[in-house]
Amino acid sequence: MGSDEEVDVVVIGSGMGGLAAARTIAQFGGKRVLVLEQHYTLGGMTHEFSRAGRFRFGTGLHYMSASAGPFLGFMTDGRAQLSPLPDEYDALHFPGFDFAVPAGKERFRERLKERFPAESDAIDRFFRTTRWAMAGLTARNVLASFPDGVRKAGAPIVERLFPSAFRLLRDQVARSFRDPRLRAVLAARWGLYGTPPASSAFGYHGAVPLTFFMDGTAHPVGGPQELNRVVLEILRRYGVELRPRQTVHEVLLEGGKVAGVDVEDTATGRRYRVRTDTVVSAAGVRNTYALIGKSHELADLPEERSAVMLFLGLDRSPAEFGLRGENHWFMPDLDEPDGVHRPPGEGTLYVSFASLNNPAARHHTVELLELVDPKVVDQWRGTPGAERPDSYRKFKDELTERLLARLEERWPGFRETIAFAELATPLSFETYQRSVRGSFYGLAATPQRLRSARAGCRTPVRGLFVAGQDAWGSGVVGALAGGLMVANAVLKPRQLGTMWRAIRSGGITRDAAGPWEGYLRVARIEVLTPTVRRFRFESLDGGTMPFSFVAGQCVKVDLPVAVEPIERSYSICSSPGESGFVEIAVKHEPDGLGSGFLHKDLEAGLAMRVSGPHGEFTWEPGSAKGTADPLLLIAGGVGITPLMSVLLAAADAGHTGRVVLLASYRSEDEVLFGPEIEALRSRLPGLEVSVFATDRQGRIGYDELLPHAGPATRVHLCGPAPMMQDLIGRLAELGVPREAIRTEAFVSGRSRETRREKAHAIAVAAAAAGVTKFMIGTAVGAPAFPCSPGQSVLDAANAVGVALPQSCGEGACGTCRVRVLCGAYETDDRGMFSADELEAGWRLACQTLPTGDLVIGQ
Repeated sequence: MGSDEEVDVVVIGSGMGGLAAARTIAQFGGKRVLVLEQHYTLGGMTHEFSRAGRFRFGTGLHYMSASAGPFLGFMTDGRAQLSPLPDEYDALHFPGFDFAVPAGKERFRERLKERFPAESDAIDRFFRTTRWAMAGLTARNVLASFPDGVRKAGAPIVERLFPSAFRLLRDQVARSFRDPRLRAVLAARWGLYGTPPASSAFGYHGAVPLTFFMDGTAHPVGGPQELNRVVLEILRRYGVELRPRQTVHEVLLEGGKVAGVDVEDTATGRRYRVRTDTVVSAAGVRNTYALIGKSHELADLPEERSAVMLFLGLDRSPAEFGLRGENHWFMPDLDEPDGVHRPPGEGTLYVSFASLNNPAARHHTVELLELVDPKVVDQWRGTPGAERPDSYRKFKDELTERLLARLEERWPGFRETIAFAELATPLSFETYQRSVRGSFYGLAATPQRLRSARAGCRTPVRGLFVAGQDAWGSGVVGALAGGLMVANAVLKPRQLGTMWRAIRSGGITRDAAGPWEGYLRVARIEVLTPTVRRFRFESLDGGTMPFSFVAGQCVKVDLPVAVEPIERSYSICSSPGESGFVEIAVKHEPDGLGSGFLHKDLEAGLAMRVSGPHGEFTWEPGSAKGTADPLLLIAGGVGITPLMSVLLAAADAGHTGRVVLLASYRSEDEVLFGPEIEALRSRLPGLEVSVFATDRQGRIGYDELLPHAGPATRVHLCGPAPMMQDLIGRLAELGVPREAIRTEAFVSGRSRETRREKAHAIAVAAAAAGVTKFMIGTAVGAPAFPCSPGQSVLDAANAVGVALPQSCGEGACGTCRVRVLCGAYETDDRGMFSADELEAGWRLACQTLPTGDLVIGQ
């Protein structure tokens, strides 16, 4: 056993329930929280996986309420972006008839009355009962977060007040309706929480399909993992430590209280102990009780159902079959609508089309889910995945064929579109989710669960709590609510008051001074030259842009060119006064991964993750000397992109001062924005434009600058690195102050790759020499700070809180200028400095990789 660590709170599992508990306890309780996740990926069932290099699949979140709601709004700081499903979002298929579920409880009720007019009054009574059952479930779950004495006294009262919450779903619909078809419609969709009508408590059914989804449904833009990404980013901001590949073997108890956890780092095999007096388990009630040796105390709880899931990747859009993104539920018959006694593949089947509902999806996928008895794989349970016999493969192949046959029967020709298929069984969920016997939704949603003191966020052990689905209910938001119940039990009353006020606010408003981050839709793609295209981005709803910017700034765009996207920065060329869109212009670089995707693969309509605005290469009209000093804009090639935004901003502001644009291109065929610049002449009376084709006129040099540059000139310079280095020196010769020259450089993907390769080589060499860190001193006498081999000076400074000027972090803006006074390093100056400045030691902190100790100044 390794040496002990100590934290305030350990959270086992990084599903949404564990993360909700971790955030609230850290944020409102001020505790040091450590999250231990057994999987190599954080996020529980919000994570995704990829196959065949192009298809991405969700593992547990298929759709959710159309409104993020206060819980998810809080967890994502209001950043959740949801794409609505079609209005008729659930299509129910029964033998002999279909029923489409519309968004809105009143519309659903009216459609039921239209279809079953003889039961109109009964339908109204049923929905009143549903509200009462939902209230009963909520009361029971909140009560379960109270201390033992309060729970014991209150539990019988809750059941007496809300008997319908504890009644079987099958019995509730039987006592409510005579028509078996109406009973079947209202008992359908039990797959949303996983327990068939014959054994599920009506409170769960009333809460999930008949309440939570009634106002319409949606899918996360960017997929479930986008929620995961945002939540994890926020947790790190609150100091929560997140460790994947960590298996907790035991929760340690001393005197009936939590004392810590024994952990194995499965990546290294190291065993260690973490001391704490509070453990939150988001691994499920059964796993939690196993960690304290009390599994026998759960013997009265019914066994849970598992699932089989078929993941399909398609070569063509499902829309060719008339599908719009609605979910389809196939029920085998009315006498046994749940199909639980049928062989796998023939029971109740749920089919979803995530790619039709995710505007960021590049390739089409389909996911099929059928809840099954975990015993169907008992004969192979306990065998390692790589050693399972051929009979297991045969079982999967035959089951896959049965499921595909049901799709083909409904949509003839569907099979021909399938390019990839993979089946997950209960053994898959045991392996990746670590659920007991592959349980998909946690504890069965039965009356026994509602009555059990073990099914909730509290345990008999002081300091041990359960978060997630078992502490509230099924699904991502249900798991999240379970995490908040843990906070109810752990935090002090005053802290709870602050927490619930924050949750009721439904998330925070974005800091207008910081960059916005989220998804925008590609509205238009326009060819400007054979090598340059202009791309227009709009908000997903077509309304006002979610951020504003200053002329000269850029946006960062995540490009889905591989399994993991790559990020690129692109200058904005549209006017800051335009609130409906932003535009960028991108040149297709030979072998450029990012520009290649934009030019060859991107299509209008796709949503892209964008952040912005970024950069300090800015000009604002109306500044102290905004109309008096000459403004000199110098562009090389596509470097004119941010300068177009400057010209448009000046025109919009009625700028009357002298503005000179010197733009050079390799040939006349590559000249950009000619019509736009010509149109600006009437709006900018002081505009002077000179265009140079370097293949016949040569580059911009001293003579071309001489009429326009002087001590009072302000310069914006953007272009290739050699051009910029040369012109910075020429401008200095003409008396232009260095602080009056703003620069922005091209940053190619190859430049980033080169820096990563250099960083890796430096790290390897240092490790071989036994060097673990370099020290970076400052000329002002401040304490030196460490730099790990392979880290840039900027990253090392940020890691320890040393303030350096910075903006883009990738060498485009030139903000992070530092002087290297002595020491060994590798760097790329990005053309941001003249030869004299380079000689004086000026470098970019974000591009400078120490190979020894350094001393820097500013």
